Amino acid sequence: MADEGRPGLNPNRRDFLVKLAQGAALAGTGGLLWDYILRNEARAAPYALRPPGALAEDDFNAACIKCGQCVVDCPPLILKLQPAGGALPIGTPYYEPRTGACIMCPDIPCMKACPTGALSPELKRIEDARMGLAVIDIENCLSYKGLRCEICHRECPIKGKAITLETHPRQTSKHAMFIPLVHSDACTGCGVCEKACPTEVAAIRILPHKLVQGKIGEHYRLGWTFDTEVTQDFKQAPQAAPSATPEPGGKPGGLDYLNEGGL
Repeated sequence: MADEGRPGLNPNRRDFLVKLAQGAALAGTGGLLWDYILRNEARAAPYALRPPGALAEDDFNAACIKCGQCVVDCPPLILKLQPAGGALPIGTPYYEPRTGACIMCPDIPCMKACPTGALSPELKRIEDARMGLAVIDIENCLSYKGLRCEICHRECPIKGKAITLETHPRQTSKHAMFIPLVHSDACTGCGVCEKACPTEVAAIRILPHKLVQGKIGEHYRLGWTFDTEVTQDFKQAPQAAPSATPEPGGKPGGLDYLNEGGL
């Protein structure tokens, strides 16, 4: 039993201590949750289609401050911000070509709106953007099955450069097949082809270059191409002049004995 002279704990103080403990527990739980989210972001796959002019993925994530200005200034409003719990870092911009392809604005307003350079101002022409690369699923492409389609070729904004047509003979008729081919040196990754593809699931998809494009290696030399630098000085070995004087044994020197009969 408490002494009657000792004052009891002030109810206001008790409530304060309880709330303080609850706040500390909540802050600790929130910190653990945030740490978990950040760790998942660090392990996220590099499957991200970024706006025009985006830096390399690691550099982009370091420079982007998640302000959303590029999303606001996108005229067709195709850019989105990644919500929590997704595969990409929270608040970073991306686009999905099947539902909203980049219309390739000549003045590139999304890049101009970026305050940090995560969308590099060095991009001067939208045709030089490399947001991704179109990849064709030849097992489900209508043209590869022998049907007339060519929609991706017709809709491509980089006419006759990013996607071209190649004729292949049919096995069952005399009519040719028109096969689309993607050229990585001209494809911007805008996604117009993917959005326009008539198949139930698009047979042409835009993917990050890192996932689909290889690299031959600098040690290979393609000697038959004109842009390959010659790295060795090739010199012909000196050749001895054929001798016309007969060698010992009565046979003429050099190659003259090959012209004689009776060998």
